[in-house]
Amino acid sequence: MSKNEYKSGFVSIIGRPNVGKSTFLNRVIGQKIAIMSDKPQTTRNKIQGVYTTNESQIVFIDTPGIHKPKHKLGDFMMKVAQNTLKEVDVVLFMINAEEGYGRGDEFIIEKLQHTKTPVFLIINKIDQIHPDQLLPLIDQYRAFYPFKEIIPISALQGNNVDTLLEQIESYLPAGPQYYPADQVTDHPERFIISELIREKVLHLTREEIPHSVAVVIDAIERRDNNQSIYVSATVIVERDSQKGIVIGKQGKMLKEVGQRARADIEALLGTKVFLELWVKVQKDWRNKMNQLRDFGFREDEY
Repeated sequence: MSKNEYKSGFVSIIGRPNVGKSTFLNRVIGQKIAIMSDKPQTTRNKIQGVYTTNESQIVFIDTPGIHKPKHKLGDFMMKVAQNTLKEVDVVLFMINAEEGYGRGDEFIIEKLQHTKTPVFLIINKIDQIHPDQLLPLIDQYRAFYPFKEIIPISALQGNNVDTLLEQIESYLPAGPQYYPADQVTDHPERFIISELIREKVLHLTREEIPHSVAVVIDAIERRDNNQSIYVSATVIVERDSQKGIVIGKQGKMLKEVGQRARADIEALLGTKVFLELWVKVQKDWRNKMNQLRDFGFREDEY
């Protein structure tokens, strides 16, 4: 291969819930395209982030955390995560250095045994452990799987992320630039806006709410000669009690969700945003295929 040949390829980020996959993707891309939360299974769809240099283009796929499904939505999330293993050039198996080896890792490594794709072990959150703990951790994981590369990083602080990108590039085939150099995701604005709103609900509500929430964008309109954008969205929950929590006393919770989401949406779109939020109950939506499809979870796309 000529030294000047352009390289491109697809990289899947997999791992247990809450190991820092979305934080890593946002760090690499340089802006927020994947929502972040300390609650498991925040990511529900494949989020594609595009990292482009003069030498290469890496298309990252941030998958839902691999876990044992408890409902149809969980089944969907698992299929999304597992299917990406077949369609990429490199798999990044990310772990949380603080948590170490667990049952969930065993489950993922079992799935990896069937892939021929090069797998890197990415040990994230190294800023949270003593350096002496790193080598035993590496030895432990190495005993279970023949990883092509083992790279410790801190996605939050950026430690070693550049080294990881260089290693990924060395494994990519020669290929075209799939996306324009200034494009950072293949998801439409509508999807990212709905995710930013959902992130604020996750941040501000407690245990009862997070997994029961979906956000549907009802309208996006440019107004005032394109000087501002109006967004109307509905927050979907499963029970009346959850609706009360999301709205809050005298509407305070929903107002706070709206203010925080609006700030992120304005940063994303680079213009003034008017955001109107509604809350609607759709009982047991996570187990109803027709509602999952309505909310954008489409198996046929994966």
